[in-house]
Amino acid sequence: MVPSLEGLTFAPVADQAPGQVGTGTRFTYHEQDGGIWAEYAGGDVVRGRLVGTRSGDRLDFRYVQLTHDGITSSGHCESRIVELPDGRLRLEESWQWESRTGDGTSIVEEVTRHAR
Repeated sequence: MVPSLEGLTFAPVADQAPGQVGTGTRFTYHEQDGGIWAEYAGGDVVRGRLVGTRSGDRLDFRYVQLTHDGITSSGHCESRIVELPDGRLRLEESWQWESRTGDGTSIVEEVTRHAR
């Protein structure tokens, strides 16, 4: 079983388009009883939240964010949790905006090794 996401911090491995998450964005995850949620900020994002569910190594969640230009956006994301050789976790994501056009894929990785 893939370890819990509780208290882990993740960062994107590459920048996305302007107004989206980038390498300066940090996600802090929480997990309890099959539910997941996270707060995120950094780069173009002033504040973001996500909430959803986890089933095994799969996450399914909705996200909403506010960027520095005052625009709010929301969307849906499905992720797969992968354990890296050094013990850190990676989230391989497929996302789609719901409040505007656009979709894509991204990868976020655990910022620091978490004692397991």
